[in-house]
Amino acid sequence: MSLAERSLALLAAATRALGEAGERRAGQVQMTEATAEAFERGRHLAVAAGTGTGKSLAYLIPAVVSGRRVVVATATKALQDQLATKELPFLAGLPETRQLRPCGRPFRWAVLKGRSNYICRQLVAEATRAGIQLELDVQGAASGPQGNNERPPAAGGAPGAADSEELGRLIAWSDRAATGDRADVDWALPPGMWEQLSVSATQCPGRTRCPQGGACFAEAARERADRADIVVVNTHLLVLHLLGTPLLPAHDLVVIDEAHQFEDTVTAIAGVSFGERHLRNAGQEVSALIARSGAPLLNSGRRIAEILQEHHAKRLPAGGPPELTDALTLAGSRLEAVAAELRGLQPSAADAEAQRLRALGEVSALSENVATLLQRPEGTVTFVEGAAGAPEIRLAHLEVGELLREPLFEERTVVMTSATLGSATPAALGLERDDYRNLDVGSPFDYRSAGLLYCATDLPARNSAGFAPRAIHELEALINAARGRTLALFTSHRMLDEAAGALQPRLRWPLLRQGDLPPAQLLEHFAADEATCLFATIGFWQGVDVPGPALTLVTLDRLPFPRPDDPLLSARREHIGDDAFRLVDLRRAGILLAQGAGRLIRSEADRGVVAVLDPRLATARYRTELLEEVPPLRRTTTRDEVLNFLASL
Repeated sequence: MSLAERSLALLAAATRALGEAGERRAGQVQMTEATAEAFERGRHLAVAAGTGTGKSLAYLIPAVVSGRRVVVATATKALQDQLATKELPFLAGLPETRQLRPCGRPFRWAVLKGRSNYICRQLVAEATRAGIQLELDVQGAASGPQGNNERPPAAGGAPGAADSEELGRLIAWSDRAATGDRADVDWALPPGMWEQLSVSATQCPGRTRCPQGGACFAEAARERADRADIVVVNTHLLVLHLLGTPLLPAHDLVVIDEAHQFEDTVTAIAGVSFGERHLRNAGQEVSALIARSGAPLLNSGRRIAEILQEHHAKRLPAGGPPELTDALTLAGSRLEAVAAELRGLQPSAADAEAQRLRALGEVSALSENVATLLQRPEGTVTFVEGAAGAPEIRLAHLEVGELLREPLFEERTVVMTSATLGSATPAALGLERDDYRNLDVGSPFDYRSAGLLYCATDLPARNSAGFAPRAIHELEALINAARGRTLALFTSHRMLDEAAGALQPRLRWPLLRQGDLPPAQLLEHFAADEATCLFATIGFWQGVDVPGPALTLVTLDRLPFPRPDDPLLSARREHIGDDAFRLVDLRRAGILLAQGAGRLIRSEADRGVVAVLDPRLATARYRTELLEEVPPLRRTTTRDEVLNFLASL
């Protein structure tokens, strides 16, 4: 049997095993077969799989049956955990799985995350010893002077009483934890608490140089991945591996889920971010080991922040500004001097040596970043981002295809998938049209029966003075017809605040707004009370999954085009030239519009309306391209039809 035939046989077995919850989905069958053929023939696959397709099983089944090691990269840690705790154990429990695998062998899987997701046993040991010493000091049992080089302070500094209790609870958890993974912590940690007991990849000295290296949770996760057939990672880790940091076991098959976000992930990781906080953190680490030696780094950080504030949210010229170049050059020299001091330091205590290695790793990484910023490689742009009071310089690549072509597409077979993949995504990632098969398996949902896509054509232009009050009036009528049950999505906090401020006293339905509660709690309250409305911005345009009548109306205040003055995107527009609007603005707006509209129909029983309060969706010359990206709901511009439909639900 071919891999495709064996994969379809296992899919049929899985569907039977799911009982009433299982059903034959044509799109899932098509995607399973296409994924198996891609693996077998070594040709890349880009597959758009709409909501309800069951795409995770469609790519996991060929991966499991292939008998080869497959890396599955997801956009979120939540999806990682879902694959590892639900889908993969389910497949492993099917007797047909073993029968259909080469030589009848069972398969193994592992989840691998970035190092900072695992609690650091060395920091736990240091915090424990520092806490014990602190108690002795308070009791007067240890009152002598202490050398700076012999015992580092507790991780993150001396905590208060409440924080000490939480820190002790986290330390106790680490003693009984099986994996040390933050996702396994079953209570809410205070902000910054986890960071006190975890390290980044640049801070970690490695197993052989760390006193706790033999018991390291992150290294244990790497070992499990080395033994696994299916390795589930987040896209961040995959990109780091592709860019030259060896983090994953040898593999030649890759699945990228939520691939519409992959370009932004590569852009973020391949570039450099640098600001005062980086130098301040490094300076504090150094001063804890060598008194006052970190002060020059703090001074450089403050000077760089002063300069960057003058250029906030702007692109930086190719050769300057001169004062920033001078400040970066000085910071680089100071980092090199501090690194030399750290290399010459020879602490006698094991904890102090571990702290020295962490500080040296952090300082060395910052030194490399400064060198890159001063060099400004061809094909990159630099600009200032972050909060106005804490600006950072960012260097980003104008194209990511050149970075991915050799390590990803020439050395591996890749299946990329998403509900909103976008037709231009494979090319943006470096694939030529003849390099891959493009497939759209649709969705099993009957969108035309499920609801309406409404464009409010009677509203004035989005940038006119009369738009906001008219749009708010339209929103009020729609919400009342839906009897609450609304997710209202906005492209700006200003419009969200104006709409919520106007409607909160006028609506009979409870209204939550982004920021009232943490995101997870907001969604929990929204789903629990069927009449509630939730007003939110860009972070809620994707990832919201609220099936059932609690979400009957999704409104979008405008087409989600990116800001014209975005420094990175404006540089990409110039780089692309004549086709920039289609490849930058229209592509991003289409994907985000599809994500926002996709919040409505999450199950076969769902019914409702997606209302776009932007007449351009019905009148602009590019409307056809945008409409191709959204779920195929029945379309209308007739307000009464929409109000009557909502009233009937």
